[in-house]
Amino acid sequence: MTFNRPTLMLIALGLAGAAYAFRPRAAHPGSGTKSPYHPVRNAGPEEMTLPLRREWTKVDEAVDESFPASDPPATY
Repeated sequence: MTFNRPTLMLIALGLAGAAYAFRPRAAHPGSGTKSPYHPVRNAGPEEMTLPLRREWTKVDEAVDESFPASDPPATY
């Protein structure tokens, strides 16, 4: 039985796809969430993960407090 070039290419592509689908995957903690909801932090400078580089103003506070409500529900 002989195969022509297009048939061999399809067989090779199928084998490559199968190898990719069944490859071993490393388990990374936090690589995916089981919940469709993402955590949202509380407002305020004390809840930030990075230290502040400048004084926290009333404008910063207002923007920080309005963040989740200002985004459309489909984006978070």
